[in-house]
Amino acid sequence: MLDFCKVGGYPVYVLCLLLITYLLNQLDRYILAIVILPLAQEIHFGDKSCLSNRTTRPGPELCNNASSDSQCVSLLNSNGTPYCKWDYNGNGWEYQIMAGPIFILIYTFMGIFIGFLADAANRKNLLAISLLFWSLMTFLMGFVWEYWHLVMLRFGQGIGEAGCTPFAASLIADYFPESARGSAMGFYNWGIYTGYSLAFVVGNYITRANIMGMGWRWAFLICGFPGFVLSLLVFVSVREPPRTQKATEGGQSGNYTSSLSLCHRLTPTLRPFLSPSLLLLCLAGSVRNAGGYVWAYNAQNYFNFYFPSEDVGRWLSWIPLVGGSAGVLFGGFISDRVVKKRGLTARIWVLVISQVRIPNDHLKVVCKAPESADQSFTASEVCII
Repeated sequence: MLDFCKVGGYPVYVLCLLLITYLLNQLDRYILAIVILPLAQEIHFGDKSCLSNRTTRPGPELCNNASSDSQCVSLLNSNGTPYCKWDYNGNGWEYQIMAGPIFILIYTFMGIFIGFLADAANRKNLLAISLLFWSLMTFLMGFVWEYWHLVMLRFGQGIGEAGCTPFAASLIADYFPESARGSAMGFYNWGIYTGYSLAFVVGNYITRANIMGMGWRWAFLICGFPGFVLSLLVFVSVREPPRTQKATEGGQSGNYTSSLSLCHRLTPTLRPFLSPSLLLLCLAGSVRNAGGYVWAYNAQNYFNFYFPSEDVGRWLSWIPLVGGSAGVLFGGFISDRVVKKRGLTARIWVLVISQVRIPNDHLKVVCKAPESADQSFTASEVCII
């Protein structure tokens, strides 16, 4: 931590800009998952199910117990009024394809190409362009009227967001010494949990405010606009730092390197991916991220379905922020300390230990869905888990 504080004011300023960039990256990525229910009901796509009608007094049974339209409208409250409605629930293969494969596939493969660019091009300019592009895609989502509009914009969002971490991580590596990079990356990773938490704030409360009768559309507009301003700030105020990578042995000049064919330049970049240890690390990261994405993209739907009367934003607007931010900062600090004593390979043990408890907590949430309003976990207990 002391090494982190000694680097000077400007690198910390750049790190703060990168943190906000990553925050917007996560906010724009997950806002779709938070507003998916009203969005699906207006655009008309996905599955239908029995949902709570919030304009009437609730009844004794959960609406999701009804499996058909007729059963749904037959559920009556104490006034003899139907308190459920048969409508689009924001789920189904159309949503899952759009939230997952359409975004993740292009995000993954563009990440490989962009990672190569990060080793050879002006990173801060490309980061600013990526930020501007994905912010534009998010902003335009506020004007969609068809499902395919969302699909195309989500695809573009994946292209733009793929450029965030490769360029940001490369800049951090050149602005901070090796002894402080773990703490710097931990600070940068605050953006994950801050952006995800803000998505619940904007998605729930802005939609509920129904500004100018536009509901969920304002959520996309508010999430997309700050990226226009920040991209200009990154372009103007961030300096491209000298690369810390040492020249190759034998004094090979930059002219020689630039004269190499694309194949020869790609070969040393791709060769490490043949290492069994790196392949295992990629596999572990894939499993971990798969679980994280499944929860992140379906948490709002889960609460909409099983706890329709609960204010989800009240809990998920701060729990991921506090828990996640403390975890990444503390993990970065511990990682730096362990590396000093045990060497670089000790980071693996920090990763392993941090992941041990995750499956247990996830199983607690999904082991038993509530069958009535007074069974299983309360909404607050699920959020805290």
